[in-house]
Amino acid sequence: MSPDNEKRVARAVELFHQGYNCSQSVVAAFADHYGLSEELALRMASPFGAGIGRMRETCGAACGMFLLAGLESGNTTPDVAAKGATYDVVQALAARFREVNGSLNCGELLGLRKPAEQLPAEATQTTPEARTEQYYKKRPCAKMVESAAQIFAEYLESKA
Repeated sequence: MSPDNEKRVARAVELFHQGYNCSQSVVAAFADHYGLSEELALRMASPFGAGIGRMRETCGAACGMFLLAGLESGNTTPDVAAKGATYDVVQALAARFREVNGSLNCGELLGLRKPAEQLPAEATQTTPEARTEQYYKKRPCAKMVESAAQIFAEYLESKA
């Protein structure tokens, strides 16, 4: 991986440890590559953290990767082929994330549920947990952020 992309991956993990959610961390680490301010990247990715609005659905780090895919190759016309090309990229990134991490589902990645199982209600309360040392010890989220940023960086390099 290029030194620039290695810095982006490290920046994504750093942002997560500063308290940003998983999606924000991934998107903001690449924001300047797309001419976005870090503030705009943080705002647009904020709803996707904790499995989209803390619903523990699709991993926020993966959602961040998908937002970046849209910035990289998203369609800007209602053309069916262009939409399909974007979906191809997203599905390839998702397959790689699933291969590396075992799932795309936040609740499953956190060990809160088994596949196709309902989450306990307390797992989806809208109040985020405090970012303490214990929080970081019990959550694999920094690893998911690193993984998503690395997968996206590898995708960019494969296009070059």
